[in-house]
Amino acid sequence: MILPPKVTPRAFARLAAINAGRAARPLRVAVAGGGCSGFQYEIDFGTPAPDDLVLAGEGQQVLIDPVSLPFLAAATIDYTEELIGARFVVENPNATASCGCGTSFSV
Repeated sequence: MILPPKVTPRAFARLAAINAGRAARPLRVAVAGGGCSGFQYEIDFGTPAPDDLVLAGEGQQVLIDPVSLPFLAAATIDYTEELIGARFVVENPNATASCGCGTSFSV
């Protein structure tokens, strides 16, 4: 059984702030081949597909496609603000290594 990823309240709150005053756009979190460590996260706005896992909170949605789901099992999707910038981040317990920027990983 694959444990689904979790989305923090802070990530849902930021997504709600981004979508304030407009039709809510779901955030899509996916995994693709590439990056300096073999796989990379793709985080963008998307449209739900029939086979997506939909994680909902604060009236917002985060979408995970079935191909990416095994790579994101038990991961945490969060939002962080640091001196170098603000972004959605993935804390992935499946990653055995990652690059310095945190967008690329290996399993």
